[in-house]
Amino acid sequence: MPFLETILRKRAGKALSTEEIAAAVGDYVAGRAPEYQMAALLMAAYFRGLTSRETRDLTRAMIRSGEVYDLRALPGRKVDKHSTGGVGDKISIPLAPLVASAGGIVPMVSGRGLGHTGGTLDKLESIPGFRVRLSPSQFRRQLERIGVFMAGQSERLVPADRKLYALRDVTGTVESIPLIAASILSKKVAAGNDGLVMDVKVGSGAFMPTAARSRELARTLVALGRRLGLRTVAYLTDMNQPLGRAIGNALEIRESIEILQGGGPPDVRELTLELGARMLLLGGKAKTMKAGRELLRTRVAGGQAFEKFLELVAAQGGNAKSVETPAALPAAPVRLEVGAERAGHLARIDTRAVGMAAVFLGAGRQKIDDAVDPGVGFVMLRKLGERVETGELIWRIHARSRLAAEAAAARLRAATHATEAPVRPPELIRGLVE
Repeated sequence: MPFLETILRKRAGKALSTEEIAAAVGDYVAGRAPEYQMAALLMAAYFRGLTSRETRDLTRAMIRSGEVYDLRALPGRKVDKHSTGGVGDKISIPLAPLVASAGGIVPMVSGRGLGHTGGTLDKLESIPGFRVRLSPSQFRRQLERIGVFMAGQSERLVPADRKLYALRDVTGTVESIPLIAASILSKKVAAGNDGLVMDVKVGSGAFMPTAARSRELARTLVALGRRLGLRTVAYLTDMNQPLGRAIGNALEIRESIEILQGGGPPDVRELTLELGARMLLLGGKAKTMKAGRELLRTRVAGGQAFEKFLELVAAQGGNAKSVETPAALPAAPVRLEVGAERAGHLARIDTRAVGMAAVFLGAGRQKIDDAVDPGVGFVMLRKLGERVETGELIWRIHARSRLAAEAAAARLRAATHATEAPVRPPELIRGLVE
């Protein structure tokens, strides 16, 4: 069927057949269908939705667009983690080496920044020399040797998703639940995983506009994962404020190092331990969540978690000295501090606006081919519920120029709101879908 007819059928709200979906994906990946036609189909799917069968067929078509890794020869269950994206969400960076240090096998295929959120690959690339592109043979050898890799899609791993991921980012079709689910799970199945722990964000910085939509996404991911043979669980976690204190690529690497060395913000520590324990449980490396958390704590306290991170960095070409001495990581030259405009309790943060302020500063992309500045970003000095006095510092901006810093300061002031009445901080972990 001609691509135009497929667009018109979906625009009219009709369910596409398995064959139509396979043809559309195949034609786009092969270059027989232009980008503007796939953009139109994505927009039609965004507004009209996809049935569970269409979503499954789309995911399978995306998986079949490239190579599927067979990791069955490696002993043990392979378990990955994926977040739907948040501001300051650097959890994958300390989590993967931490779980590997406890015996887990973690083939982590990650993505770049999408919309207002940062990307794990962009953060890792702020480590000088770190390579995020590995061949299938390198994937396997590294898993055999150290039990973990953190990389992007190879040219042959779900090429359909690589193209669609970038196109969604610049066509306003990011928030579609079926498209999100197909994107995530196509990579995880193709990478040879046996289990997946999802972190689905809820709140002002989440892709989903409401808690109900976030829960719907969590249910969709779990159900689709099971239909594809991937044991999947999904956490619902808070994104009504940035996670941790650092927002920006190298800044978030520094905070990840703190976590692996036993420090760092409490919310990042808590979520890292919770998701890590669940990964160990799915991977058969812990019998209970309590035992999993305790095992991970001992690996941090004993230094094995940080040593595993150094192994990971060295294995992928990164400069381990820049990790051992975080001051050597990229840094922006201009600092600007933003104080509270009125006294009160920090009551609300427009986290999406904070994320977009980081994008405008250069920490993310507005267009597919934009370069990312590893050194820019923010540090959040106060969290929701905390009392601030007039002029007391809330944000510290790291920028390339004074003009860029002042523009970011205006956006951060508009995104931060205080009230006289005391405010209860939001609960970090909001639910679990199994």
